[in-house]
Amino acid sequence: MTDKLEIRMPDDWHLHLRDGAMLNAIAPISAAHFARAIIMPNLVPPVVTSDDAHQYYQRIQAALPRGSTFQPLMTLYLTEESDPDDITAAAQSGLVKAVKLYPAGATTNSQSGVRDFDKVRGVFERMAEIGLPLCIHGEIADNTTDIFDREAIFIDKVLEPIRSSNPQLRIVLEHVTTSNGIEYVKSVESGLAATLTTHHLVINRNHILAGGIRPHYYCLPIAKRESHRLALRAAATSGDKRFFLGTDSAPHVDTAKETACGCAGCFTALNTMSILAHVFEEERALDKLASFTSLNGPHFYQLQPNSSHMFMVKQNQPVEFPPCIQTSEGTLTVFDPGFPLFWQAEPMQN
Repeated sequence: MTDKLEIRMPDDWHLHLRDGAMLNAIAPISAAHFARAIIMPNLVPPVVTSDDAHQYYQRIQAALPRGSTFQPLMTLYLTEESDPDDITAAAQSGLVKAVKLYPAGATTNSQSGVRDFDKVRGVFERMAEIGLPLCIHGEIADNTTDIFDREAIFIDKVLEPIRSSNPQLRIVLEHVTTSNGIEYVKSVESGLAATLTTHHLVINRNHILAGGIRPHYYCLPIAKRESHRLALRAAATSGDKRFFLGTDSAPHVDTAKETACGCAGCFTALNTMSILAHVFEEERALDKLASFTSLNGPHFYQLQPNSSHMFMVKQNQPVEFPPCIQTSEGTLTVFDPGFPLFWQAEPMQN
């Protein structure tokens, strides 16, 4: 039985670090477990311009521990007023690695997102020309559409037309939650990939709603039926280069989660690697863990895999993670997978 794995240091291709006091509290956690991360730009106000991205990058660097080698990979928030020339300059500088598309109203801090996709056609054309990836929150932002159907409908009504009009545009369909999304990505040989989160491999919608509402499992896109969860697990553990880790670790203090209208998001940065090792072991796919966490993402983003390595070590007793973290903004609950974790991440001394 395998009890120790050596893998390249993993990357997180979808991470929320927030700003201010929350940034200072959680940036060191991701920096301890990941070498790089695609940083989400949905701040208030959002990270729209190259100058915004530069300033946010500096704030992230200031929040990291002394000597940290963690690399924040910055993104720009797409609006209907986004300037293709500014996006080009940001990409050519090496600072910005992607542009993020939020349908307006789809998720946290998405009010400045896109409503009229015709207004961003020029941006898509420029991004295709320069090879800059587009990261998409793939849900219809329509309150008349059932929340469990929004991803599948988005693929048909929005994503497919975008791809048909811009066949050279490289796209990441983020935090896929349905078998529809998995099958769509698998149907495309190149230019389209998907991130999968840790929590969507673990929970289905019953975990949120059955036996009482559990606000710390509420996320967007919302967890779906068990059949969809199993499709996600099969894709994650397959080794297919089109699927890679994007935790969507999204911290909200407990007072914002445990309320009449709670925020969406699961904070998984602290225990993601232990949960993933558990999932991959259950699926008899520990040999595919490095592909999902450390190789497939760099392949799509046309970057080299990390040169540093990490050990995943299976302990005899459950690994203890703190149930919450205290920040100056309040208590932040750590995602609880609902089962004991025996795998522990141990960075190698290089």
